[in-house]
Amino acid sequence: MPHAPVPAGAARRHLRRRRARPALFAALLALCAAAPATAQERGQGAAPERGVPYVTLRDRTGAAAPADFYGEARSDPKAGWCGIDERRIDMLAPMAEAAPFHVPDEILRVSEVRERPRAAILEELRAGAGDRAPLLYTHGFYIDFDKGCRRATIFQENAGLAGRMLWFSWPSDGALLNYTRDEADLYWSVPDLADTITALAAAFADREVDLAGHSLGARGVVLALYEIAARQPDLRLGELVLLAPDMDFDIFRKMLPRIRPMVRGITVYVADADRPLALSTQLHGYPRLGETGNDVATLGDVDVIDVSALPVRSPSGHLYHIHDRQVGADLRQLLDAGRRAADRDGLVARGRNLWALRPAR
Repeated sequence: MPHAPVPAGAARRHLRRRRARPALFAALLALCAAAPATAQERGQGAAPERGVPYVTLRDRTGAAAPADFYGEARSDPKAGWCGIDERRIDMLAPMAEAAPFHVPDEILRVSEVRERPRAAILEELRAGAGDRAPLLYTHGFYIDFDKGCRRATIFQENAGLAGRMLWFSWPSDGALLNYTRDEADLYWSVPDLADTITALAAAFADREVDLAGHSLGARGVVLALYEIAARQPDLRLGELVLLAPDMDFDIFRKMLPRIRPMVRGITVYVADADRPLALSTQLHGYPRLGETGNDVATLGDVDVIDVSALPVRSPSGHLYHIHDRQVGADLRQLLDAGRRAADRDGLVARGRNLWALRPAR
């Protein structure tokens, strides 16, 4: 059967896209090696300092480069500020808007690491948060300190958390093939993560602390809350947000009765194109909480947000909390306005506690 003719306009657009790809990748390769702009290059009226306060369980390496300040070995807790520098790539901005995948229009690097006592960091966080609740964010698998600082900064900006987010950096290796070792390091980190949550709650005793975890870090947050439930069963926290959680669905369901009374609400983000979670399911033999297809009605009043209809902005399908502005906007409605899924813009009910995030028109 002969194929239908391709409209001339569509053919021209397809040809332009094919011609643009080599230029795009060449530009990316050339600019990724470029140094970030200095303060003078950006101008004295530049944007405020970018970065995040942190608590980490990593070892100091003694390296001079800020990106290599901490390694992958387990160590005692430390705190400080991780600063980010950037170089804008104006020529890529139009492509970044139109591309179906994430195209960075800036090159980020860790520009400085300033260690500070944890008490001082919490005081500064309180000043930055103003009258808002703080949020503790825990990263996932395959994240060294350098990548973690950059991604935590981007997540903070996408979700509107600047000034009130604290990043918990456990000693992930930052190596793709070291998943089982990362799991062991996460489990080792759980008591200190629980300590950090309770310390943050004590520092902000006049408001409820929000928690967010991505991927393997979401598992760590749930385990830390389970431990806190035994230590301080009367502690009350704010929102618990689990982003692409790499956790056994049934284990989460069994733990839920213990942790649900501790938090104001629980929101889980899931996607059907999440390749790392599909691999984790194959490895463990059981479905992950962050995958679609689970019987989420058994989770009671946990809000489950399916982002599968959104454009996949990263090859892995695992980083929508960083790269997708609609996910960021949904998080802002939850964390800033306190709106539950039934009251938020952009969500369509797919079940009693299952919601689909609609693509923007």
